[in-house]
Amino acid sequence: MDMKIKISPQQRFFDVFNVIFTFFLMVIMLYPMVHVVMASFSEGERLLTHTGLLLWPKGFNLLAYERALGNPSILNGYKTSLFILIVGCAINILLSTFGAYFLTLKDVMWKKPISFFIVFTMFFSGGLIPLYLTVNNIGLMNSLWAVILVGAISTYNMIILRTGLDAIPKSLQESAVIDGAGHLTVLFRIMVPLALPSLAVVLLYYGVGHWNAWFNASIFLNDSKKYPLQLVLRGILLINDTATMTQGVSNTETWAAGEAVKYAVIVIATLPILCAYPFLQKYFVKGVMIGAVKG
Repeated sequence: MDMKIKISPQQRFFDVFNVIFTFFLMVIMLYPMVHVVMASFSEGERLLTHTGLLLWPKGFNLLAYERALGNPSILNGYKTSLFILIVGCAINILLSTFGAYFLTLKDVMWKKPISFFIVFTMFFSGGLIPLYLTVNNIGLMNSLWAVILVGAISTYNMIILRTGLDAIPKSLQESAVIDGAGHLTVLFRIMVPLALPSLAVVLLYYGVGHWNAWFNASIFLNDSKKYPLQLVLRGILLINDTATMTQGVSNTETWAAGEAVKYAVIVIATLPILCAYPFLQKYFVKGVMIGAVKG
């Protein structure tokens, strides 16, 4: 016999309100992205004269993308950002995995004081000037390694990964040790495969951080040819440096063309992260829930 669940008017009102409110939040979050994409395909002159919502291009035009992709600074920025992303994430994941594994071990000498100093770094740091002097004294100024190694490990991400590794049954590790497995074998052949959701979340955090980072590069890099994409984008948006991408345009049209180019550069810089997220999404919720509680 089928049982019908009776829904009270209050519950029905809450469900309707929840759907409307969620839809409202979705529109608020999606519209800026729609505006940027539509503006990037618009003609510069018509874009400047447009007011109000922008839900479709004002005169479909690919000139902004042609000028943005034809700019050598954008291409060099892409290459630099990809190098920082790939090498940086590899170092981040390796160090975070080793650190998280250490924190899951029992009966380790000086584990408590070491754990205290690790967590201490989440709340206190030496500051910008000591960091700059350290990087300068070890000879990493104007080197991409300064950008990569300064953020080689995040305490927050390591704790998330520690919680994910700690959720793996200890019996699996003990059985492997009895069979003669060492720490590296236990870590990479047993714990890492079982902690893929947490690893995926941490990898996403590190990847987004590297891709969006520009501040350390602005401090440690002097050669504009080594600038990552976000630092190039910052120069275009804040300093209004679109001269190299609006060559051949009359003075009266330079400002209009530059506006469309800015939107095109934003789309170009954001697209890789938007394309990478769906591949990690299936691990995201599970990984966050596993690593949500700090033990």
